Amino acid sequence: MFVSENLNTNEKGHLTIGGIDTTELAAEYGTPLYVMDEQLIRKHCRRFKDGIDKFYGGKGLVCFASKAFSCKEMCKVVASEGLGLDAVSAGELYTAYKADFPMEKIGFHGNNKTNEELELAVDLGVGHIIVDNISELERLEKIAAEKGKRPHIMFRIKPGIDAHTHSFVKTGQIDSKFGFALETGEAFDAVKHALSCKNVELVGLHCHIGSQIFDIDPFEEAARVMLNFIADIKEKLGYAVPGLNLGGGFGIKYLNSDNPQPFEVFMERVSAAVKKCCEDLNLDQPYIYIEPGRSIVAPAGITLYTVGARKEIPNIRTYVSIDGGMCDNPRYILYSSEYEAVVANKANEERSEKVTIAGKCCESGDLIGENMPLQHAESGDIIAVCATGAYNYSMSSNYNRIQKPAVVFVNDGTSRVVVKRETLDDIIRNDV
Repeated sequence: MFVSENLNTNEKGHLTIGGIDTTELAAEYGTPLYVMDEQLIRKHCRRFKDGIDKFYGGKGLVCFASKAFSCKEMCKVVASEGLGLDAVSAGELYTAYKADFPMEKIGFHGNNKTNEELELAVDLGVGHIIVDNISELERLEKIAAEKGKRPHIMFRIKPGIDAHTHSFVKTGQIDSKFGFALETGEAFDAVKHALSCKNVELVGLHCHIGSQIFDIDPFEEAARVMLNFIADIKEKLGYAVPGLNLGGGFGIKYLNSDNPQPFEVFMERVSAAVKKCCEDLNLDQPYIYIEPGRSIVAPAGITLYTVGARKEIPNIRTYVSIDGGMCDNPRYILYSSEYEAVVANKANEERSEKVTIAGKCCESGDLIGENMPLQHAESGDIIAVCATGAYNYSMSSNYNRIQKPAVVFVNDGTSRVVVKRETLDDIIRNDV
C-alpha cells in the first residue's frame, strides 16, 4: 500500500513511520514537518557499503551526495556508517566540517566553484576536488602554489550517455554545463594539462549521467566508456589513472507503479562490467567511488501537513490546501515530480477521491500534485507526502517569507529535532 517499507498503520488506523504515529509527531512538533527514519537511512548506507565491499573487493568508497539532504546530524550518521561525502558548495563543506566529518573522505564538486570555495576546500584538506573546467584547474593550481599544498583532483567527464530521464537532470551528454567532453578531445587535453601541473595531483576521473534512473544499462555503458578513456590515457600518456567515480542517480520508488532495481543488482551488474572491461583492456581495476544521495534518504522521509481549506469546483477539480507547499517541496513545480500522499489519520481507509494538493504560497502553480489519489480530506486532517527525504529540505526556500519547517529524526520509537523550525526572527535576522 505504501511506497516505503518504513510506513505502516497502527491499531487506530493512523499512518506510522518507524513505528511512531505520525499524527502524534504532528501534534508534538507542528506542521509542516519533515520526518526522517534514521534506521532506514542507516540500512541503505549499509547496503551500499556492503555492496561496494563485496563486488569491488574492498577497493571502493560510497560517498553520500549531501545535496540530497545536508545537516550536521546527517553528516554524523553518514560518518558513523563509514561512508564518504560528496559536497557541492562551501555551505555543504562547512556543515561537514562542523560535524567533525573526516575531510579526507570528501569529494568537492561544482561547475563554477569560486576562489573562496577552492581555498576552503584546500584549507580543510578535502580528499579530492572534482575539477569541471580548465579555468578552474588553472585557478586551483595558483591557489595551491600560494598555500604550499598539493591537492588531489579528479576531472568530471561527460561520457555522452543518454540516461532516459528528465532533461533538466541529464548531465552525461555533450550539451551539459558539467564537465569535459570526450568527443571533442577536450577531456584528453585536460588530463595532459593536469599531468604537467606542479601543484595538483590527478587521482581519478568522474562521471555522472543523470538522476532518478531505473535502467542499469546506461550505468554499465558509462563505466565502459570511462575505462576505455583511462586505457587511452595509459597508452598515450603513460599514466595509470588510479580512481574512477561512477556518480549516482539511482532511481527510487516515488509511486507504487515505480519498479527500481535493488541496490545490490545495480552493484553486481556494474561491477561485472567494470571487471570485464578491465580484463579486456589489460587494466588494473581503479579504486571505485559511487555517489548515492536520493536512494539513501528519499524513501526514509515524509512531510506532514495540516489541511486547511477544501475547495470543490464541480466537474473540474477539488483543491485540498495545506500549510506548506512549494517553499518546502518545489519539485512538482520544477520537474512535475509525482508523489504518493495519504491522510495520516485515515490511513487505513480507501483512497476514494482524486484531488489537487495546493500549497499556501501566493502562486497559482504552488502545487504538490494533481489528480492524486487520497482519502477524503477535510480541514484539520494531517496529510503525509511520502518519499520526501531528498531534495525537499535541501531545496526549501523562504518564498513569501515563510519559515522553513523543522526536521525530526525517528529512531526505535523515539524522536528528536535535528533541524529547528525557523522563527519569524530567523526570517529577518540578516535584514539591516
